[in-house]
Amino acid sequence: MNRAVDLVARYAQADDEARWRALWASYNDFYLAQVPESATAATWRRILDPDSPVTGRVAVLGDDVVGFSVSIIHHTSWAVAQVCYLEDLFVDPAARRFGVGRKLISDLIGIAQVQNYSGVYWHTRKDNPARQLYDEFATADGFVRYILNL
Repeated sequence: MNRAVDLVARYAQADDEARWRALWASYNDFYLAQVPESATAATWRRILDPDSPVTGRVAVLGDDVVGFSVSIIHHTSWAVAQVCYLEDLFVDPAARRFGVGRKLISDLIGIAQVQNYSGVYWHTRKDNPARQLYDEFATADGFVRYILNL
């Protein structure tokens, strides 16, 4: 299999749900997160809803969905054009080192350019090994995130 030729990124489709959910569960395990089923189901519905600001892309290698990104397109007080927040990105551990993460980020940047978004941004844990890849696209800005759960 020629990995470079067989790797494509596309919008998530309804029949991707089972595989997306399996990857989503692994992603949440990685972050030690317990996302309620109601939130997972709502996220999937939003991904498929063309009127939602939530978008979902999947990376397909051959016939298998091996990664995903979930982004939120929103207005910002710092620019006129909307911005793309890459909220979630995950690659199946068995498919790592084949350019899947790079493909998903490049894909999103390409969409942002075509749609004239003001930018793409994301955050991650400081100890995430994927930062080596992220540093190829942008420089971490040193911001600290605060979360108040209600």
